[in-house]
Amino acid sequence: MSIDINNFADLKLNSWIVKQCDSIGLKKPTPIQVNCIPRILSGEDCIGCAKTGSGKTLAFALPILQKLCEDPYGIFALVLTPTRELAFQIADQFAVIGKAINIKKSVIVGGMDMMVQGKELAKHPHIVVATPGRLADHLESCDTFSLRKIKFLVLDEADRLLSGHFDEQIRTIFQALPKQKQSLFFSATITDALDQVRQVSPNKIYMWESKDDSGVATVEQLKQHYVLTSNESRDAYLVEVVRTFRNTNEHGSIMIFTDTCKNCQLLCMTLNEVGFTNVALHAMIKQRERLSALSKFKSNLVKIIIATDVASRGLDIPTVELVINHTIPNIPKEYIHRVGRTARAGRGGIAISLVSPYDIKLIHAIEATIGTKLTEYKIDDNEVVTIFTQISVTKREAEIKLDETDFYERKLINERKKMILSGKDPDEEEKKFARKLKKHRRLLKKTNLDTRENRSDVS
Repeated sequence: MSIDINNFADLKLNSWIVKQCDSIGLKKPTPIQVNCIPRILSGEDCIGCAKTGSGKTLAFALPILQKLCEDPYGIFALVLTPTRELAFQIADQFAVIGKAINIKKSVIVGGMDMMVQGKELAKHPHIVVATPGRLADHLESCDTFSLRKIKFLVLDEADRLLSGHFDEQIRTIFQALPKQKQSLFFSATITDALDQVRQVSPNKIYMWESKDDSGVATVEQLKQHYVLTSNESRDAYLVEVVRTFRNTNEHGSIMIFTDTCKNCQLLCMTLNEVGFTNVALHAMIKQRERLSALSKFKSNLVKIIIATDVASRGLDIPTVELVINHTIPNIPKEYIHRVGRTARAGRGGIAISLVSPYDIKLIHAIEATIGTKLTEYKIDDNEVVTIFTQISVTKREAEIKLDETDFYERKLINERKKMILSGKDPDEEEKKFARKLKKHRRLLKKTNLDTRENRSDVS
């Protein structure tokens, strides 16, 4: 669409929506909004693919709210998203724009009271924003609400939802939906799931994908760097990167991504101990604590958050100026989502990845995917040497403290829950694992004996 659009009114949106956009500082629609909103208003199914920070949420929220205003009832629209934090953020954006029409919304995610959620759903809110697992649980366990009359189905971060991780839950949800509805699919990296998306929708789909001449999958305002390290000194380099950044930027918020819940918790404890106040965000934390941590970070009470990939998608926090990859993700598109937490909506930002010799292939794959080369971020190696012992000892002390908590017990409980949900008997699975471990130890013992005999023969 080559029409010159200067404001939201040009998109044929109602005056009250334009006024609400203006009240939160939104004057001119982004390209994905310009191209997708008219198509959605005209009743078409839609695929929207654009870089992070391009305004995808409002590209589907604004037309849904306009259609809701014309024919208000609940449950009018269902929005599915892969992470709990993103679900709350999407619901907040609906609430802000829909305030003028007293919109009722409900967030249905894991980690919260199912009875409370069930009561909310029974009141038929206009907008339901949900993670697939918890919504599927409600559909299978109660009949106090129905999704048979929804007008809109939205899959936000559609590539992740259709990647295979949620197939069973998605199937349960789709069986509860009407055949006649508008289906909208949005993500920053949706191209690899397009065939699946087309199979899901029975209608002809309008597809819009952000195009630019650079071929770069990340925004121009993002400066992307690497710091060479070793696995042993990775944590010391992390601390020095934060210190170096803080020397020139005292107030910018920092997001640090790592690979596992355990590493996330240990880094949180370690950095807090050495003077960098932070909060952690990972799947082993209770949902209320996760929301509290995110709230403190968003409100600038705490300027550093350490997270797993539960925070890599969709979260819009304008104050984030630095993203650090403590570990490199195995999939390049996850890197795109992580670094997309900064340099959003035209603002600048920095992404720094800690790269060991084992990560070189991953970095090359990322550079090929994003269409740009990472440059070196200079830090003082002598300072790293100076703090190495302190950081190592502090992290070891954190491990001891973590061993004394119920962290690992919660992990085992979560693993048992996953087994039960997948139809497995956790007790039987543990017995299988014990048998495998016993067999492995026998083989290891036999190998050691054979090695000793060979040595004696040689001598």
